[in-house]
Amino acid sequence: MERRVVVTGLGAVSPVGNTAEESWQSVKAGKSGIGRITLFDASDFEVKIAGEVKGFDIERYGIPHRSVRKMARFTQLFLASTVQAVSDAQFTRENLKTFKAGIATGCCLGGFDAMDDAYSKFFDENIGASRLSPVTIPMFIPNEAAANASIFYGLQGMAWTVSNACASGTDAIGLGLDLIRAGRLDVCVAGGTEAAITPICIASLTQLGALARHYNDNPEKASRPFDRDREGFVFAEGACTLVLEEREHAKKRGAKIYAEIAGYGSSADAFHITSPLEDGSGAALAARSALEDAGISADQIAYYNAHGTSTIANDKGETNMLKAVFGATTKLHISSTKSMTGHLVGAAGALEAMFTIRAMEDGFIPPTINLENPDTANGLDLDYTAHTGVSLEIPYAMSGSLGFGGHNGFLVFKNPHL
Repeated sequence: MERRVVVTGLGAVSPVGNTAEESWQSVKAGKSGIGRITLFDASDFEVKIAGEVKGFDIERYGIPHRSVRKMARFTQLFLASTVQAVSDAQFTRENLKTFKAGIATGCCLGGFDAMDDAYSKFFDENIGASRLSPVTIPMFIPNEAAANASIFYGLQGMAWTVSNACASGTDAIGLGLDLIRAGRLDVCVAGGTEAAITPICIASLTQLGALARHYNDNPEKASRPFDRDREGFVFAEGACTLVLEEREHAKKRGAKIYAEIAGYGSSADAFHITSPLEDGSGAALAARSALEDAGISADQIAYYNAHGTSTIANDKGETNMLKAVFGATTKLHISSTKSMTGHLVGAAGALEAMFTIRAMEDGFIPPTINLENPDTANGLDLDYTAHTGVSLEIPYAMSGSLGFGGHNGFLVFKNPHL
């Protein structure tokens, strides 16, 4: 019998809210979470803005203080979103481990805050190796979010980490889907996390020419997907967790079902370490694979949550992908929630999957803010839901992630009421 996979729990900490509900209501209202950097002194940096998680307090989630001291920020954020999602799914620390449960986490950069601190002490303060924290490397490596979540919940199933740049969160959810379909798990805590707003990361991405740099005095206007006046993405942090569950398993325990994950597709551009294929053909392979996996046609998708980074390379390549998959004159409703959250890198795909699920549940497509002058000169002439959201019944929706190195991941969600 086919094992179908549903979403029964949601959790998030993001630049637009410290819960999944708060984050969704913010993007629904077109509220930006971009502001001045406070996590370090950026006064001498060319780029002084980012999408920070505000007012975050890990202590409220019941994580022991002695454990928190050994966690980088990306791990803390993931544990917070996971505690929310597990609770939302009506599991507890005591009963979750009695099921065939595991973890799939997406993370690109890991604990750059821990590594920045170690470099500063080693080189700037010249304290030598003997004074470095012995947990610098365990705090830094990207798998530590999944590892700490498994320790906190006592889960001895798979605890895997996907590191596929900006597609990491999407691919982690796709991995969770496949693990449940294969019967290896009945429940999978899946999502993404990132917290690398540090001097080295901001400086490096500025040197790459990837970041918006002329909106320091007007940060809410900085993320401008599909707009001709864009100049790069806004770096951000956060985490989002979805509880995935085999459908019959969820029904037997009376769980709320937010959505069914109907399909997943992945591909590689095999082209360039940072730029996507301009014609979008690599991403189109993954999008078509997700549709085929879901057993539906492109015209059944009512809403697409775009990767929409606010760079010319992404905006053009992604639009060309959409035209290739959905047709050059498609009326598909599209929006980029990164216009409000900024780019959460390894967590982006997970957060945007959550927004896609909530859009389906509420029958509401969130807007792309700051889209004042669509870049039609570069063929960006689709319906990107500029400025104001739209009420619409959504039977099927798709979210997509296009990462550095040409990693592409797409998820198809089905309305559970169909």
